[in-house]
Amino acid sequence: MPELPEAESARALIEERGLGREIVAVDDGDTYVCRPHAPGELADALIGHRLVSAHRQGKALWAQTDDGPVLGLHLGMAGRIVIDDHAAGDYVSDGGRRHLPVWDRFTLHFADGGWMALRDKRRLGRAVLDPDLTRLGPDAAMVDRDTFRRRVGRGEGPLKARIMDQSVIAGVGNLLADEALWRACLDPRRPAGGLDAGELDRLRREIRATTRRAIERGGVHTGDLIAHRRRDGVCPRCGADMARATVGGRTTYWCTAEQR
Repeated sequence: MPELPEAESARALIEERGLGREIVAVDDGDTYVCRPHAPGELADALIGHRLVSAHRQGKALWAQTDDGPVLGLHLGMAGRIVIDDHAAGDYVSDGGRRHLPVWDRFTLHFADGGWMALRDKRRLGRAVLDPDLTRLGPDAAMVDRDTFRRRVGRGEGPLKARIMDQSVIAGVGNLLADEALWRACLDPRRPAGGLDAGELDRLRREIRATTRRAIERGGVHTGDLIAHRRRDGVCPRCGADMARATVGGRTTYWCTAEQR
């Protein structure tokens, strides 16, 4: 499931391989992924332009064009950005098949014969012109200490739900939240407003460190806790049983001994 680290890898791939190439054709016929645009609307806006920069805030991606519109992209629950057979995003393998046109929901074709596609087997990604990013909070990997304290350390709702609220901080998903809370030794069920400044600072540091580690290793699925998120799991740090419950609408695991 793509979270901030996967989105950053996709952004980096666009920056490395997708910029400066003239767009000569666009497949935007998937009216669900390309909503609210009608078929041909993205093509009319993008053909003849080049992507000139790639950006990310939380899980949202966008690319500036040369004097044209902004192309917004979102990986959804299982999306990848694929450029000339190089892929980044959801870590699930394509099973060795290099071309899966049934999963390519939106594609740019370049004048040099190459292409860039949003590949999404679950069809929950998005491609949109001039995306509205005003509802997103500050990026979870870059938010400063005082802003984090102010935005996260409030309310009676559970801490995990608070850090996964994309309007509070942007980019934290289910796996990243469990990994960071485990590293910070914080119970995901605690009221967010009950944390002191030291606990909030520790959580911010661990979210940032967990994000960096996931990017380096290849995704959130590489976290040290992830393999232990199961009913018979034990804490890889102390050996205590892992607890399991639904927190903020998401299946959640935490160490029964250390996370308080």
